[in-house]
Order: sequence, then C-alpha cells, then structure tokens
Amino acid sequence: MTWRAQVVTLYPDMFPGPLGLSLAGRALSEGVWSLQALQLRDFATDRHRSVDDTPAGGGPGMVLRVDVLARAVDAARAASPDAPVLALTPRGPRLSQARVRALATGPGVSLLCGRFEGFDERIFAARAVEPVAVGDFILSGGEVGALALLDACIRLLPGVMGAASSADEESFESGLLEHPHYTRPVTWEGHAIPAVLRSGDHAKVSAWRKRMSEADTRLWRPDLWEAYSHGKSPSGAQPDQPRRLTGEGEGEEE
Repeated sequence: MTWRAQVVTLYPDMFPGPLGLSLAGRALSEGVWSLQALQLRDFATDRHRSVDDTPAGGGPGMVLRVDVLARAVDAARAASPDAPVLALTPRGPRLSQARVRALATGPGVSLLCGRFEGFDERIFAARAVEPVAVGDFILSGGEVGALALLDACIRLLPGVMGAASSADEESFESGLLEHPHYTRPVTWEGHAIPAVLRSGDHAKVSAWRKRMSEADTRLWRPDLWEAYSHGKSPSGAQPDQPRRLTGEGEGEEE
C-alpha cells in the first residue's frame, strides 16, 4: 500500500524538493509513497484569496485564518481519512523518533505548514490537528520542517533503505545517540581507528559501540541520558571531556 503524504502550504513548488532525489525520490517514482501539495489559497473564499488577518488584541504580523485552515483540513481528511493531520509550529511538542516510526507504519500523514505569526489557535480545538515542532528554533515557515518530517518517515518505509536493519542502531532508536563510525584509512594524521574495531571480535565490537553510545549521549545530550538512564546503571565509565577532541582511546585495545 502506498504511504500517502499531503502538504497544505502557501508554497507548493517547494515540494517534493529534496524528497524528489536520492532514496526518497526513487521510492516516490516507484510508488512506495505519494505526495500532494495543496495550495492554501485555494481554500480562501474572497476574490483576493486571503488566508491571513491581523492578530486579535493587536501586535505585529499576520495570523493564518481559522476558516481557511479548517476548509483545508477538511479537504485533506476527505482525501486521506485515516491519516493524522499535523501542524508544523514551534508551539508544538518536539518531534521524536518514536512518533516518526508510528507515522511511518500508518497510512500516511497530512501536514499544515505555518507561516507569518502562526495558526489561529481555534483550529486545534475545532479539528483533530496535532501541533508538532522539529526543534527549539524558528523557521520562516513550516515547509522546511515538513520536508524534514517527511524525510524521517519515508526512509523507514519498507524497501526504501537497502537493508531492513539499517536503522536499528541509529540515534534515538534506543534512546541513545548512535555510536561513532570509522572507515579507511586505518591511520589518518596520527589518528587511528580504535583497535577493537579491527579485532574481528563481534562481541567486543558490540560492547564497545554500546559503551560509546552511552558516553556520547551522556556528554552531548544529557536530556536524553537522563531519560534513558532513569533507574538503569550505565554499562561503562563516562569521560569528563569530549573524547573526540582529546583523541582518547584512539588506536588502543579495549
């Protein structure tokens, strides 16, 4: 079954954009997923095709109108009734890998791209629309966030990545950042690939990767580490300084 994506936007020409290239582009051409970009102005009713108005209570900028948004949501839901509707907005909770996996295993997703000062809040009360943010930062509009969300989902669809297990050890899948990677040359500018990775001992390699995942998560993402390690002891000692800057352990046998 084709995974269906719909995007409501003021800039439909931004899609598929980078999603038309590489693995996502090939999967699109093969029918693994489909994409429809809906012009928000098509749901306006006045001759100027207005989609925004001044904010109630005063203030700068413009706000996307709830009546126009509602018609767009209703059209997207009629076309794909089982797909959840998500609105890209910095006021939503941060997108997680768990949410991405849930979306990728469903029939698809419909996305509303915010612009200007954002959405009239009543759209979330009147329609089943889930706010979501791609990070704690502000973009010019929701289109870039929508591309990121779709890319995260598409790569998990069956047959898109070369090996079904490719994503199993990636960052966030187990609550940890992914372990560091190395490749040839074995020694470069005095920095050697850790000897354990050249040992051929798969058990030792697996233990080293787990230990490094925990170390990096504790160092770079203490928020993830706190959630992961709640009620759980780490499997190894953790460095006090960024090991990639100190060269700690490079070329040493574990």
